[in-house]
Amino acid sequence: MPERKFAFGEPDVLTPDPGLFGPDSMSWRIHSDPSATVGGIRALLLQGLHPEAMAGVEAHSIYREDPWGRLFRTAEYIAVITFGTKAEANSAAEKVRAIHHRLKLDKPEWLLWVHAGFTDSMLECAIRSGMSITSEQADAYVKEQVIAARLIGYEREDIFTTYSDLKTYFAEMRPFLKASEESRAAAKFLVVPPMPNKTRYLTPAQTLWAGVATTGFAALPSWAREMYAGSLLAPVISKVPLVDAATSASMWAWRRALLVVPEKIRKSPHVAAAEERLGLAV
Repeated sequence: MPERKFAFGEPDVLTPDPGLFGPDSMSWRIHSDPSATVGGIRALLLQGLHPEAMAGVEAHSIYREDPWGRLFRTAEYIAVITFGTKAEANSAAEKVRAIHHRLKLDKPEWLLWVHAGFTDSMLECAIRSGMSITSEQADAYVKEQVIAARLIGYEREDIFTTYSDLKTYFAEMRPFLKASEESRAAAKFLVVPPMPNKTRYLTPAQTLWAGVATTGFAALPSWAREMYAGSLLAPVISKVPLVDAATSASMWAWRRALLVVPEKIRKSPHVAAAEERLGLAV
């Protein structure tokens, strides 16, 4: 696994700017929670069920050549727009919009689908991991994330602003979704990504990653798991009795275990930078 570098620059620790959301937002709360790791994996798998968008990614993305780089850059982008200053968020979004435009991945319907998959996954995994979230707070998170959709270039007005509207969007989209050859291949690649042999066989990295990826798959709605029939994970997970209850229990245990880890160790550098520049660091 390559050494991590900041794709969007070193986090600002000086400018007293709360950014686009601020420390009291649901976006800060959810995106800084341990459940976000599983949520990110679930989002990638859910997003892969849009056959046209997935074909576009397969044709233009370099995720196979640089899987860890893509994962790190995606995670860093979310961290920057959530915890960074407004200037940092706008700069990162401008770069990503330019890449999407160059690769012809900026069709409005694709952008909305990717946005929906991310928003739903982060919220669902937070709830199922045991985070206390009221219906009003769930609506607040969905509404906040409209800002993220605008940043990435979605300009239409037909965007969901409540949890209920988000679920309605998925119900309307289901007839157009399927697990294509590209999405099944991407799911397998996500579970068993390339690693140096020394890392794969002499460290717990592969086992730990497979556990997170498998949990992300199991956290998908049942209809999405069923669409992945024939993939590496579907035969194992999609038909397991009480899979949803077991997955929620596993996610709860994962979150509780990570919450025991000292904050200085598990805290994202972008969260730490935001707390420092806002005088929130303990």
